[in-house]
Order: sequence, then structure tokens, then C-alpha cells
Amino acid sequence: MRVVQQPLLTGLGPAMSATEVVRDADLTGRVAVVTGGSSGLGLETARALASSGASVHVPAVDPVAARAALSGIDKVDVWPIDLADEASVKAFANTFLDRRARLDILVLNAGIMAKPLFRDTHGHEGHFSTNFLGHYQLTALLWPALLAARTSRVIVMSSRAHQMSDVDFEDIDFVRRPYDKWMAYGQSKTANALYAVALDRRGRANGVRAFSVHPGMIVTPGIRHLSLSEFDAVGALEPDGSPVINPAADKKTPGQGAATTVWCATSPLLNSLGGVYCENCDIASVETESPFGVRPYAIDPERAERLWRWSAMMTGLDIEIT
Repeated sequence: MRVVQQPLLTGLGPAMSATEVVRDADLTGRVAVVTGGSSGLGLETARALASSGASVHVPAVDPVAARAALSGIDKVDVWPIDLADEASVKAFANTFLDRRARLDILVLNAGIMAKPLFRDTHGHEGHFSTNFLGHYQLTALLWPALLAARTSRVIVMSSRAHQMSDVDFEDIDFVRRPYDKWMAYGQSKTANALYAVALDRRGRANGVRAFSVHPGMIVTPGIRHLSLSEFDAVGALEPDGSPVINPAADKKTPGQGAATTVWCATSPLLNSLGGVYCENCDIASVETESPFGVRPYAIDPERAERLWRWSAMMTGLDIEIT
């Protein structure tokens, strides 16, 4: 079955905020995990889900800083995790499963962007390890709780940066080709979109649906290490250094950027759908030239399965298709 990648024409638009998306939602009794949920997009996602009654668990690299950032938001717990450390991912998953029988919403939001070359303990390129492979491991380990919820959703943070690079299956880890931080970032975001396709295929018979998301161009603490020339190249900053906010041009606040994630996590319009790439609170169109939409290679089922096989081999974790 191929992905049905066609806009629903929701009319919600790019200026919609995460809190507006869940204004009438009742998530009482629902359990959510939001990686990277203590800053930027993740913080706004956690805030919106908690405001509608969900119990939100936030795994973070720095739990002390995360608790400070999330102070004042009810129904949020913080846990330690390092997505580039296999043992850390397993420790969080085991602790969560010991305390919670079900997981209704899993938001794979944490990530890094355009950093100099670094590798995890297994030698995998850092963007691919943190943005994708750590989340692959986490989801596989939390799979029993997602199944126990009977109707659950996994939202994977992709990006329009997927247009920079397909997954290079011949050299994912930049062993033979020259390293380029933007190509590495783009490859990881394509992997996340493909992952949603393969994960949805494995979960839909049991009520687990997966979606990938482009949030928009958001200036958050996670990308402030970029140079001024890199910001200037995309017109991201005002003369005074503050972020440009123009949702129609894809330049959004963190609250607006989190809207599509929260929409994918909660919208009844998606009850019978999955494996799709979304933007601006709608399913995106398939595009080959436009800066908007999703490239065909990022939702290709065959490439998604190839990525899944590679990931299962690298991690020793797999989920069978039922």
C-alpha cells in the first residue's frame, strides 16, 4: 500500500498555534512522551498537550535545566536521556515501561542541526544518530506501550531540509564522502520522513499511526550557534537580531511551529490516515521543484523499507508487520 500523500484542505493555515489546535481537545487520561520537550518546539508541544489534560513525559539530556524550563506546567515529568547513547535510551524506556502501561502520543522532536562532524559510540554520524537512529531505538523499545493504548500516534520531526539530501545508503555515515553539515542534517530529516512511512506500515493494523512533520523555519536556542551569514542567507533575523515572524513565508514562532505536531497528535481528521508528511496543519502535497511540500523520495515505501532494514541491522531492534 502506497502513502496517500494528498492535502485535506483543512484551512487552518500557517499562523495557527499549538494552543489553538488543542483549544477544544480533551486529552484527560492520555499519556504522551515528547523528546526535546523542554525548549523551542518541544516545549510548546508539551505545553499544549498538558494544557488539554495529557500526562506528559519529557526525556532530556539535562533534566535540571528541563525542569526549570517546564516549571509552572502541570502534569509534566522529566527524565534523563541521551539519544546518541544506546544505554541511555534503553534506561529511559525501561523506566517508563515500569511506570506506565500505555503510551498514546509519542513525539520524536529532539534533534540537532548543522553541527561539525561528530560520531556516536558506534561510529555513526551524529545527526543521523541523534535525529533518527536514537528515536528508532526509543520507539521500538516503547512499542508495547504504544500497542497497549490501542489507538496511538507517533509524530516524527522532519523538516523542509529533507529537500537538501536523500539518504545515501552507500555512505550514510560520511566515511567515504566529504562531510557537509547541511547534507548530514538534510539526510537525517529525510530519514525521519521515511521512518514514519515504514513505522505506520507496521503499526496501523493495531491502531498505531505515524506522521512526519515540517514545523516551519523557527529560530530556537538549538540553532543559535549558526553564523550570522547563515541566518542572513535565509532572511531569518531582523536588523536588531530578533527572529523574523512571517508565517506565510514559513517563518514562525515556536508556538506556530509546534501547531502541526500537535495537530498530527490529536486531529480526528487523521483517524484513518498515517505515514504522511505534514505541514501547516495539513497533509503536504508532493512536489519536485517547489520549496513547499514533500519530495517523492522522502515518502517512497521501498526506500522506507530499505532504511528500516538498515536500522534493524544496526540496532538489533525490529518490529514485525502484522
